[in-house]
This record gives sequence, C-alpha cells and structure tokens, in this order.
Amino acid sequence: MLKSNFEIEVKRPEFPEREFDLKEFGGVADGEFDNTEVFAEAISSCHQAGGGTIVVPAGEWFTGPIHFKSNVHLKLEKGAVILFSDDFEDYLPVVFTRWEGNECYNYSPLIYAQDCENIAITGKGKLVGNGAKWWPWKQTQHAAAKELYDAEYNGIAVKDRIFGREEGLRPQFIQPINSKNILIEGITIVDGPMWTIHPVYCENTIIRDLKIITDGPNTDGINPDSCKNMLIEDCDFETGDDCIAIKSGINEDGRRVNKPTENLLIRNCKAKEGHGGVVIGSEMSGGVKNVHVHDCVFNGGERGVRLKSMRGRGGCVENLLFEDIEINNLRDQGIILNMYYDATTVEPRSEMPPLFRNITVRNIKGENIAQPVVLRGLPEKKMKDITLENINLSGKEGLRASNLEGLYLKNINLRVEAEDQFKFKNVANLNVEESSCQNKD
Repeated sequence: MLKSNFEIEVKRPEFPEREFDLKEFGGVADGEFDNTEVFAEAISSCHQAGGGTIVVPAGEWFTGPIHFKSNVHLKLEKGAVILFSDDFEDYLPVVFTRWEGNECYNYSPLIYAQDCENIAITGKGKLVGNGAKWWPWKQTQHAAAKELYDAEYNGIAVKDRIFGREEGLRPQFIQPINSKNILIEGITIVDGPMWTIHPVYCENTIIRDLKIITDGPNTDGINPDSCKNMLIEDCDFETGDDCIAIKSGINEDGRRVNKPTENLLIRNCKAKEGHGGVVIGSEMSGGVKNVHVHDCVFNGGERGVRLKSMRGRGGCVENLLFEDIEINNLRDQGIILNMYYDATTVEPRSEMPPLFRNITVRNIKGENIAQPVVLRGLPEKKMKDITLENINLSGKEGLRASNLEGLYLKNINLRVEAEDQFKFKNVANLNVEESSCQNKD
C-alpha cells in the first residue's frame, strides 16, 4: 500500500522585473485587429532582453498562434481576453507535436512553446479558443488518424509525418513541448479545438487555479504527456472529455519514445462535467508512475477515478494513490480500472498487453453512481496488488472485479440496487475485511 506523504519538488519560474506592454508594439484590443505579429514582436523583444513580463491589458486581443520563447511571462490583467482565430491557415506552417500519443508535424497549437525554459501564463484574464469551427473534424479525421497511428508500424520517420490539412488532425490549445520550468496560473480557458493544456516531454510544471470550460469533442482539460515533476491544484473543470488525463504515448510510437509520466501531484480540483475526473490512459504505452491524487470533488459527469488501456498498448502503470475524493451524480463508473477500453479511433496493430500494479484507492465517498466500482484486468496480464479501502458509495450496481492478482478490500460499504452485490471472477489472493454491500431501501 502506498503512503500518503508522497510529495514532489516543483518551483515557480522566476523572471526579471522588466515589463513589456502590447500597446507599445502597436497592439489594438478591439477584438478585430490581428495582433499575431504584435505578440511575436513582444515575445522576441522580451526574450532578447533577457526575459520579463508581457502585460496584456484589459480588452479583446484577436490573434493567431502565440509562440513562446524562454524567460517570457505572459500576464493577462483583469478584463483581458485573448481571442484566437478560427482560420485554419493561420496555424501553418506545421510544427513538431505529439497528437494522441504519436509524434508528427501538424497545425500549430494556439499557444506553443518548443525547447523553452522559464515560461508562464498567468493573471485574471481569459483565453477563448473559438474551437467550434474545428470540432466537426471529429467525424472526418479517421483517415488521417489511421495514417498517423500506423506510421511507426509502417516505418514512417517522424520528419515525414506531415499533416496540417483540412479535415485532418485538430491542434491543441496550449502545448509546451520539450520544455521545463513552466507556470500556468489564474486564467480562464474556453473552447479550444481539442485538448486544452497538453504539456509534452516537460519537467517542473505548475498548473493551478484555472477554470477550464470546454464544450467540444475531445476537449480534455489537462493532459500531462510523458512529463516529470508536475503539480496540478485548485482547478475547476467543465469539459467535453476527460478533465485531467495522464498520457505517455500510444502503441509502437509510445514504446519507441519510451518516456513515462512520473512524479505527478493533483489536489483540490473540482469538476462538474467530463468523461472522467482524473484519468490515466488510454495512451500510456510509455508508462505512468508515482501519481498522487487527493482532496478532489467530482460532482457530475460520467466517471470519477478512471484508468483505461487495452491489448496493444504495452506499458506499465504503477505506484498510484487516490485518496480523500468525493464523487456524486455520475452517469457511469465511480472507480474504474479497465484494461478492455474499446473507444478508440484505430485498433492497435499488436496484442501486447499493458500492466497495472500497486494501485491504492481509499477514502472515497459519494452518492448516485451508476456503477460504483469496476476492476477489469486481462486474463493473460492480470492487474496486480490493488487496494481499495474506506469506500462509501451508493448507486445501481455493486462491486465488479475480474482478472486480478492480489486484491485487498477493507471497509467497502456500498448501497446498491443490484441483488448480486460483490462479483469476483478469476481473482487470486483476495482479502476482504470489514466490508458490506446492501440493497437500497
């Protein structure tokens, strides 16, 4: 069982006290003037001066993509709104990115930082992604997604995986990649094309006190992807997909890169809508380890604590602790560890199984959960050493567990409608203490 004193070392980036005002670079905050070059010039000047803070005053700042450089702090004052263009051509030329776990070159994210150190986006303002024009691509992207998903299997070099074409792969909202010492704090983020905050191959990242409101398909809130040493805290979510989804690459390409997400602390977050509150997968082929989630509230949406993978992923998910979480009014599962995930655009090209092990979920309470607890391992690669303790939930079904090696249940109290309350299949080394499951009155 994991201990509750899991901590990580993260530090805020520091910046010189010099400031740069967008208006001094010819910026106009009328919601119509194109400030793309204004942001680019301000960022270049700040970087060349040795770093500092670019102040975004109140008003509506229309722009195309914003590309960061090292030692730049973008600060949105109260009343400042950055409105991003929905013209696809504005996000060309293509840039190096990772799209749903595969490396490629695609449309630029709305805010992009490659190979940067000491960068920040803070303040009381708002980022508006205007993603609705991109969202229909969800229905038309299958051919492009399959081409990318099969690229590694077919021996296509990353430099030759060029996308950036219409009805192809939607860009992310904010993506630092191969960067470190990152801070995103205080702002509100609304409706990007796809994943909202997507750090890739990053180290020492703090994401705190955000409000993320997204309504489109696959508009996840925060997606740490093959990152190390990250703190996520005090964020509110209302998303069109998972609220926080931890990733590390997919299938052959994820195993080639082979970079886990590790040392991640998530605390004091809230969600009222989303496919999952805190999720791992399904793109986890590089592995995920050392994750601590605590003191969160998920009231509404589909699922609470969710791990998802499938045959073909490979990778190992281990050393996880979820504790002191309240989950209510969920349409699907409250706690689900699932190695049979099937909602994927393209089927894997191998049968390589993943591995889930050393996972603790404790001190979880809530009401009105369709399926309070579901644990589904694979018969050829059972989940190992799973602990559930102090689980107090009400809902429709009872606890369902299959294909596990080492399951410890202590103080599991479920109030459900189903008659068959605890169901176990192919579970070895099962230990049940002080647990009960009763029908609702």
